[in-house]
Amino acid sequence: MIRSRSSRSNVLILLDDVDDITQLEALAGSHNWFGSGSRIIITTRDEHVLVTHKVDQVCPVTLLSHEEALQLFNKHAYNKSNHVNNYDTLSSHMVSYAAGLPLALKVLGSFLYDKDEKEWMSSLARLKDIPDMEIMEKLKISYDGLKPVEKELFLDIACFFRQTLFLGRAMEIFEACGYHPDIGIKVLRQKALITMDDGFLDMHDLIQELGYYIVKGDHPNDPETHSRFLEDTMYLAGATVENHKIEAMQLYPCWYGDGASSHVYKIVSNMKKLRWLRVFQNFEDHAEGPSFLSNELRYISWEHYPRSPFPDSFQPMKLVHLKLTHSLQNELWMGYKHLPHMKVLQLDNMKNLHRTPDFDGLPCLQKLELKNCDMLTEIHRSLGNHASLEQVSISKCDELRRIPTIVQMRKLKTLEIERCNKSLEFPEIKSYMESLVKLYLQGMGIDSLLSSIGKRCGNLISLRLILCYHLKIIEVNFDGLIYLKNFALNKLEYMQMPICNSTPLRHWYGNQLSSWLQPSWTLSLEKLDLSSCNLTDGVIPNDICELSNLRELNLSHNNFTRFHFSLSQLTQLKVLNLSWCESLVEFPELPSRLAILRAVACWELEAIGDLKNKCTRLCQVSLMFGSSMKDGSRLLECMLQENDNHNMIMQLGGFEIAKGFISPILRKSRRRLQLPENWRNDFSGFLICAILSDDYRFCSLRMKKVTSGMESEDDVVREESHIGGHRTVLWYIPFASFYRHTAWWNSIGNEVLFVFDKRNYNGRVDKSGYGVRLVPRKSGSGPTKTPTAQEESEFSDYAPEFDSYHESEDALYISLVESYCS
Repeated sequence: MIRSRSSRSNVLILLDDVDDITQLEALAGSHNWFGSGSRIIITTRDEHVLVTHKVDQVCPVTLLSHEEALQLFNKHAYNKSNHVNNYDTLSSHMVSYAAGLPLALKVLGSFLYDKDEKEWMSSLARLKDIPDMEIMEKLKISYDGLKPVEKELFLDIACFFRQTLFLGRAMEIFEACGYHPDIGIKVLRQKALITMDDGFLDMHDLIQELGYYIVKGDHPNDPETHSRFLEDTMYLAGATVENHKIEAMQLYPCWYGDGASSHVYKIVSNMKKLRWLRVFQNFEDHAEGPSFLSNELRYISWEHYPRSPFPDSFQPMKLVHLKLTHSLQNELWMGYKHLPHMKVLQLDNMKNLHRTPDFDGLPCLQKLELKNCDMLTEIHRSLGNHASLEQVSISKCDELRRIPTIVQMRKLKTLEIERCNKSLEFPEIKSYMESLVKLYLQGMGIDSLLSSIGKRCGNLISLRLILCYHLKIIEVNFDGLIYLKNFALNKLEYMQMPICNSTPLRHWYGNQLSSWLQPSWTLSLEKLDLSSCNLTDGVIPNDICELSNLRELNLSHNNFTRFHFSLSQLTQLKVLNLSWCESLVEFPELPSRLAILRAVACWELEAIGDLKNKCTRLCQVSLMFGSSMKDGSRLLECMLQENDNHNMIMQLGGFEIAKGFISPILRKSRRRLQLPENWRNDFSGFLICAILSDDYRFCSLRMKKVTSGMESEDDVVREESHIGGHRTVLWYIPFASFYRHTAWWNSIGNEVLFVFDKRNYNGRVDKSGYGVRLVPRKSGSGPTKTPTAQEESEFSDYAPEFDSYHESEDALYISLVESYCS
């Protein structure tokens, strides 16, 4: 009926609070149901409904600004016939509590309409302890629409993980609890229950209140009935009776002084249904450990667990993830223990640990980390036969002498052995390692690399040999490593040639490096690291130009003065690192699509040469701590002309660019920039030029739309005589990067305020100067175009990322990443 009546008419239809796609299928099935000029507006709590129905555009509803919130609140709360003293102050507090949420503003405003000043103040005080029931029940509609596992995930985030833990760490807990968080977090975001902010989970204040409200249920003042340990009341009360309700707990005994550990152990011993537990303690304690640990536990992270072993009754058949840091145990448990679901075992800084458990009891183990276990002498031989392990990382275990022979580890993908005892032998490999793709050996005392790597590890993608000073013989058959993409040979001093003559590595390279770089094993090589290998003139063979798929080449910390060949044939090369090649006097001919060039501390290098004409895709350049570049300005202009849609960063020694910067370099952090008429079409982005001290750590930028009464500081021109020991750093931020901040971007008029923050490694504010200007658009280019898919794919891994988020309604915060220097 709707289709037949409206197909030839231009209509405006508003479908409010849609929660099921069948509603849309019945009321607005497709575009041809309506005339060509029709507009259908749909509001929903669930973005997934819109995406599934293939609507033309999804527009997230932004929260109200403080001024807009005041207007809405006043509409419902202001009573001309019953004037309230201090109304402006009290209403401002109420609006702050609602944090821009229209529902809360309407409910609170209507409730306070006929209240006097004392009742307003009482309401504010009550809201701090008891949320408004009407608001909570309306917000709870979205929660009620979740699946049970999504509800548990939401409650954990609200109670424990809002802006407290990086997403990756939180995901470990969610995975262990069986929440299937990849899809669960997507659902919560689509229902606007959570957001992502700079790698952390976040949510609106009142949504978090909703989580607390649900967990506390009908007994808000009885924490022993809650499913999650939310506050200190239970800790302070003692928790001396058994508890079968609490499922999740974070404890910080270090907050409570002497005797706190014993108290925490008693609390934990009484928790019979814990699903996951995190305990943070920053000191060693010799108190007796917990007498009981819940067998329902799926995740445990405990710092400074006491010397006593886990209780005998502890048989956590559901345990998935065990992480112990700075714990005092000699061994985790006596003898064999069967834990059929454990996937991750992380043992870090366990100074007393002598041996690992029997891995046959952990048949599903996928990840093993052993770090800084000073007394560890033995890894159980069952490790070499483990059928499920995918990642093994062993580092800084000084007393470890031997790693079990690898008999059958068919699923092992990554093996990392770092900085252990110099007498530690590389494990013998007896079977083909079909899954092994990454082998990383650092700081080991091994003197030879077994031929079994080439024979048994034919699917290796990454092989890194770092700081293996004693390595004299490499018996690897590189012809068998046909999939190798990343090869690093770093800081080796002497190598034995096949004819058994011990020679410095640079001479060995001269005879043997060419044979290594043969097409038989280098066709797929994408990353090659030969840093700190004492390479001199003539040692690097011309054959390096035959690596047709090479994307990253690191030749830093070497001693050559120039290249005797061109790198322009490396058409896929995106990253070249020549930093600390202190004798380098000129660049080689470089490929045109190079994106990142690092040449820090190349003291003899004085000119950029043809870079400005040939390397048109550069987006990160570091040329610091060397001789001053004479043509840096021309290189900068070329970069800006060719890449106006991508972030860029450039670091130079000297002040050539700073001296000629159109906007003067000024000391103060706040400054206004006047924006000319039609600036969005005539310009492509902002260029920031800063003079920074050599020990600066990070920079950030706040951009604010200018409002009445806002003032900038009195700026002072930076004199060159005051800037010794500094560098010039430039950041380009294209307008295209602001488009996702639609409301803020559209609100900018003809003036913007910049606030620049620079800090050194001691956290002190850097007093150096900075300037900012607009970058003209390429001639005839018109408004900024969305980069093609090919361009985005090609350079997305190399353009610097400047994280940005709304600091307030009027301000955007941008973290300006530092370019790599070594």
